[in-house]
Amino acid sequence: MDGLLADLPADLWTVPYVGARHPGSPATAARPAAAHGANCQLYAYEVLRRFGRRVPPLRSAELWADRTATFPVPHPEPLDLLLFSPDGSAYGAHVGLWMAEDTILHLCREVGRPAVWSRADFAARARYRELVGIKRVRTAEREPGSPAPP
Repeated sequence: MDGLLADLPADLWTVPYVGARHPGSPATAARPAAAHGANCQLYAYEVLRRFGRRVPPLRSAELWADRTATFPVPHPEPLDLLLFSPDGSAYGAHVGLWMAEDTILHLCREVGRPAVWSRADFAARARYRELVGIKRVRTAEREPGSPAPP
């Protein structure tokens, strides 16, 4: 394992999947640490935070509609958010992070802990078969269309 995955802190590899712990939930507000469990969005946002990127506590449909903290892109780069669903809808979409070429880090109920899948792994499962789209987090150093930092 190399690159961003190798830089992921050990505690983020043991986060349990807990569907009720999502952005904005009372359970998350009371105990915000991802170590208490997370859903896919909360997990992705915590990984981004560890790499110095911040996303407001948006649910998947809100994330897809957001143009303030994120923007859509046609092709993923490391730490971009990918949204998957069974029907192409952003409502209730599953969120993962592009880490490297065809390497997506995510947290799902099926595995119960963080997992690394390819796009083919997602396409093989009915609940994730369609890529809704890709979102990039805005940073002060980077605007839409600018090249990736080294």
